[in-house]
Amino acid sequence: MNLSIKSLKFVSIAGTVLSFAGCNTSTHSNCPTVEVSTCDKIEEMQNANIQKTTPNADDNSNTSAKGEIEMANPFGLVYRDAIEKNEAGKVSLKHISYEVDGIKVSANVYFPANYDENDSRTYPAVTVAHPNGGCKEQVAGLYAQRLAENGYITIAADARYQGESDGEPRLRDYPANRIGDISGMVDYLSSLNKVDRKRIGSLGICGGGGYTLAAAQTDKRIKAVASLSMFNSGRVRRNGFMDADIAGRFGRLERAAAARDNELAGNIQYEGFLPPGATDDELRAKMAELPENTLYRDGIEYYGLSHKHPNATGSYTTESFMKLIAFDVEDRMDLINQPLLMIAGEKADTLYMTKDAFEKASGTQNKEIYLIEGASHIRTYWVDEYVDKAISKLNRFFGENL
Repeated sequence: MNLSIKSLKFVSIAGTVLSFAGCNTSTHSNCPTVEVSTCDKIEEMQNANIQKTTPNADDNSNTSAKGEIEMANPFGLVYRDAIEKNEAGKVSLKHISYEVDGIKVSANVYFPANYDENDSRTYPAVTVAHPNGGCKEQVAGLYAQRLAENGYITIAADARYQGESDGEPRLRDYPANRIGDISGMVDYLSSLNKVDRKRIGSLGICGGGGYTLAAAQTDKRIKAVASLSMFNSGRVRRNGFMDADIAGRFGRLERAAAARDNELAGNIQYEGFLPPGATDDELRAKMAELPENTLYRDGIEYYGLSHKHPNATGSYTTESFMKLIAFDVEDRMDLINQPLLMIAGEKADTLYMTKDAFEKASGTQNKEIYLIEGASHIRTYWVDEYVDKAISKLNRFFGENL
C-alpha cells in the first residue's frame, strides 16, 4: 500500500476533521493529530516526513528516503557554517552509534581543532540534547560545533524513537527515555580515553533543556548543567501553553488512552504543530496568522522552512501524553547541586518556564539566569548575534566549572 499524504486524517480532540488552521496555538492543546496504520508503516512515514535519514559524509547528494529534500551538507547538517569535511587544524565530526537499554542511538561527536588521539592531553566534554521534534543536525549540532571550537569534545545524539536513532513506534516521546538518552551520552563520553570524566557537562535546548535538568538531578557525573530556551514538556502537555488550558488535561489523557488502544491495534496517532505534507505557502500563511517572536510562529519557520530536516517532524505520538502529563522538571529541581546556568531570550514567551524552574533550584548556590536581550525562544537557535552571546556565556560557564 502506498498511502499518499492526502489520505491522512487530521482530527481535533473532539475527533472532527480540521484544517491546517485548526491548531489552537494559544494553548497548543488542539494541534493536528495524524492517524497511520503500522501496515506498510515505513512508506507512510516517509510520505509524512516521519522518517529516518542517515547522513553520509561521502555522499554530497544526501537526500531523504523519498529523495524530496536535498541536503547540501554531506553530514546532513542544516545550520550556518556547519562542518562540510574533516580538515586538519579545524573542528572535526565523527558519526557514531551506541546502545542505550538495547536500542541503537545515532550521534555526532565533535572534536576540537588539532585533536590528536595519540597525545597525552585529555579534554572537558559536553552533551547537547536537541529540542522536542528536532534532531541532532539542527540547533543541537550548531551548539555542539561551537563548543568544540572552544576546546570541548561534544556529542549531539538523536533521542531514541526519533531522528536517526532506532526505536518503535517512531516519535514516541517518553520523559524517562529522553532523560536516559542524556545519561547515555555521558556513558559514551566516559568511554573515551581522551575525555576527562571529572569534567563532563551537559547542555539541553528547549525540551532537551528540561530533560537535561532532570538528568542532572540524579546523574552526578554531570558536573555542570546548562539550558537554552528551556521548555518544560510535561507542564505544557498537562496545562497547555502558558497554563492556558488546565481544564483540558483530562481530555488529553482520555485521548492518550484511546491512542494507546489504537497502537495495540496497529494504528499510531501523532500530534504536532507541523502538519505532514504542508506546502511552504501553507506554512507561510499559518505564520502570518501568528504574532511575531512567538514560539509556534518561529517554530513553523525554523522547522518547516529555514532549517528544515526530514528527521525533524515537530511531532510525537499521542499516546506519549500518558507519560508526559505526569512529568514536571520543576518537581525535583532542588536535587541539582551542580553549577547551573539557564539561558533564555528576554522576549521569549517560554521564559516563565525558565524562571519557575530556576526559582526551585535550591540545592545549588552557583546558579544564574542569563537573558539575551531582544531574543525570543526559537531565535536563540540561529540568529548569529544571539547564538554568539549564548556561546560566549556557555564557554565562560563551562570553563569555570569543568
